[in-house]
Amino acid sequence: MFEQKKIVACIDGATLSEAVCDYAVWIAQTVGAPLKLLHSVEYRAIPAVADITGALGLGASEDLLAELTEVEENRSRLLVQKGQLMLNAARQHTTAAGVKDVEVLQRHGSLAESLVDLEEEIRVLVIGIRGEDHESPPVNDSAGASQRRGSGTGTQLESLIRALHRPILVVNGGFRQPQKIMLAYDGSESAMKGLHMVAASPLFKNVACHLVHVVESSSVTDDLLEAAAHELSAAGIDVTRVQLTGPIEEALSTYQARENIDLTVMGAFSHGRLRKFLLGSFTANMLERTQRPLLLLR
Repeated sequence: MFEQKKIVACIDGATLSEAVCDYAVWIAQTVGAPLKLLHSVEYRAIPAVADITGALGLGASEDLLAELTEVEENRSRLLVQKGQLMLNAARQHTTAAGVKDVEVLQRHGSLAESLVDLEEEIRVLVIGIRGEDHESPPVNDSAGASQRRGSGTGTQLESLIRALHRPILVVNGGFRQPQKIMLAYDGSESAMKGLHMVAASPLFKNVACHLVHVVESSSVTDDLLEAAAHELSAAGIDVTRVQLTGPIEEALSTYQARENIDLTVMGAFSHGRLRKFLLGSFTANMLERTQRPLLLLR
């Protein structure tokens, strides 16, 4: 029996988890797909139990080692319980938003390993730009209230982009249902796949699409966008053709901010100037600059 592919949302204790749920709900409801909430229990690479033999007398070392082992075992159980509580809360949140088909899954091991194992059932992956472990510690605001601040890109994000060949929505702020998207386009095979996906997907039927091509110089004549714009218009999408010049990072992020773009869509380019965008540090830089979600089409 054919199993319908799912929208998979990665849940942890990060402040972005609620927004991840909300974007996953938006996608699941719009495309009519089931939703799976995933929490991965990752243990520290360096355990609390260390080899202290010789540091103290033998008897004391054995006693302390036994206590440390018990602490580590208790910590592992608490991590599992914490993850289950977060999954239950996320399921309540998504079902309250109207999603009827919600599945929860807790896996042990790295998030990348868990997602690679699940890749065949993923339709779209929704993940925060940084996880709980990558967020800054709480700080006090001027009123003395404790707040959490996050910055930068999670250490696992680039490895996930490299490992998975599924669309990945990277969330870096609170939920805002997209009304205006930017599709970066350069005419390559991968860009064409991204174009076809945007034209066919129910996600983008009622949004305005800014079809953007970045060139090196204003003297370049850009005839590339005409056919692409025609395909989007034929699909009933309100499309605006735009040619930008200059460094791609600066050009795209400046345009996104100026036009108040809700979501940036990129094809999974494997060659050319955009390769660095998807597989290098530019991904994090772009997300930090725009503060709006990025959909990577793999």
